[in-house]
Amino acid sequence: MNIVLWVLQILLGAAFLMAGVMKTTQPKEKLAGNMSWVNRRSAGTVKFIGATELLGGLGLILPWATGIAPVLTPLAAVGLAIIMVLAIGDHVQAKEYNVILVNVIIGALAVIIAVGRF
Repeated sequence: MNIVLWVLQILLGAAFLMAGVMKTTQPKEKLAGNMSWVNRRSAGTVKFIGATELLGGLGLILPWATGIAPVLTPLAAVGLAIIMVLAIGDHVQAKEYNVILVNVIIGALAVIIAVGRF
């Protein structure tokens, strides 16, 4: 089970790191081409979401890998699952049903990590 959790942590952590870097470094207008939801948010909010994803991605990997405050890993997973629930709510409100499945899968993986590491 430990190996499965590590694989999930690394994959999900890398995905959130990449998403976070993209949202914090790219202008909102450039992101709008692939992510329609950014048009409903301010540039600051998009950067904030990116920063939380970036920190969450780091939190999935570093605390457990270093042994320094390993409780932060499942807490990061819970935080990322909450972000996915909020994203699902936003997509439902905007009637963007085609992207909800991705958020459900990512959120479920975060929950699996949280439960496995608590």
